[in-house]
Amino acid sequence: MRRLMMTAAVATAAALTLTACGTTEPAADSDDAKKTSEAITLTDASGAKVELDGPAKKVVGTEWHEVELLISLGVDPVGVADVKGYKTWDQAVPLKNEPKDIGTRGEPSMDTIAALKPDLIVASTDLPPAAVKQLRNVAPVVEVKSANASDPIGQMNKNLDLLAQATGTTEQAEKLKKDFDAKIAEGKKALADAGLDGAKYAFADGYDISNQVSIRPFTSGSLIGAVNERLGLKNDWTVEGDKDYGLGTTDVEGLTKLSDDVHFAYIGNDGDKSSTPFTDALAKDKVWTSLPFVKKGNVHRLPDGIWMFGGPESMGQYIDSVVAELTK
Repeated sequence: MRRLMMTAAVATAAALTLTACGTTEPAADSDDAKKTSEAITLTDASGAKVELDGPAKKVVGTEWHEVELLISLGVDPVGVADVKGYKTWDQAVPLKNEPKDIGTRGEPSMDTIAALKPDLIVASTDLPPAAVKQLRNVAPVVEVKSANASDPIGQMNKNLDLLAQATGTTEQAEKLKKDFDAKIAEGKKALADAGLDGAKYAFADGYDISNQVSIRPFTSGSLIGAVNERLGLKNDWTVEGDKDYGLGTTDVEGLTKLSDDVHFAYIGNDGDKSSTPFTDALAKDKVWTSLPFVKKGNVHRLPDGIWMFGGPESMGQYIDSVVAELTK
C-alpha cells in the first residue's frame, strides 16, 4: 500500500475521517497478517501442492470414506456424493447436517459443486483424473488415497491427518487415533480372555444380482482384515485381494475352502436387499447349508450401517460388534 508523508494536521484529519468510516489502516494490515498466518500449504495423495487461505470450513466430499473422516473431525460437509447411500451404509458416523447431494461418487455434478462455492473439495484418487481436473477449476482440491492394501490402517491415519491439516483440526485427529488404538487393545484383550486369540476368522460381504450370488472376501490387505489381525484373529481367506482395497472375489463354492472351525462374519444392509444373500438367496442352497461352520452356527451378521471402508470411528464400532458377537 502506497503511503504519503503528511503534516501533523493533515494526518490527524485523515485519521479522524477513517475512524468515522469505521475503517483504519492498521486494521487492514492486521487482517492481512492474520490471513497470512492462517495460510495452509499441503501436498495431497496425488503429489499436488494445495494452498489454502486458512482452515477449510465449506468442504465438499466426493467419497464416503473422506466424508466420514470430515464428520469425525467435526467438519460437516456442505456437499456429499449420494447422500441417501451414505445414510444407508454409514450409520456409524451419521451426517449431522443436511448437505447438498452432488451426484454419484463416480460422477459428481460440477455445476452443483460450483454453486456451493466451497473452500475445499476432497476427492478420492479413485475419481477419474479428468473429473479431478474439472474440480480444480472450481476450488482447491485435496485428493485422498482411500485405501492401500500394503498398509490399510496406516493409510486411514494418513488420510485423517491430511484432512485435519486442511481443516485445522489436528487435535481432534490425534484424539481419534488415540481412541482407536485403545479400542484395538481393549478388543484384543476381550477376545483373548474368551479364549479366541488366534481364532480363525473370515469376513466378507455378498451380493445377489440377477439371481447370481457373488461373495467378496476381505483379505489381510483390507482395512477390516488389518483390524482383525490387530485383534489377534487369524484371517482364514486364501484368495488374493486387489492392491488397493484388499478385496477378493469368490462364490459359494469358494467357501468350501474355509476351515471347518472358522468364524464367518459379514455385514449386509436391509436398505439394500441385494446385499443380504447369506440369509436370503443362500438360505436353501445345499452348498451353503452343508458348510461345517454354517452347521455349527459360526455365522455372524454384524450390525447394518458400519461402513466397511470408513475411518477410525466406523472401525471402532466394528471392533465392538465383533467382540460382542464372538464372545456372546
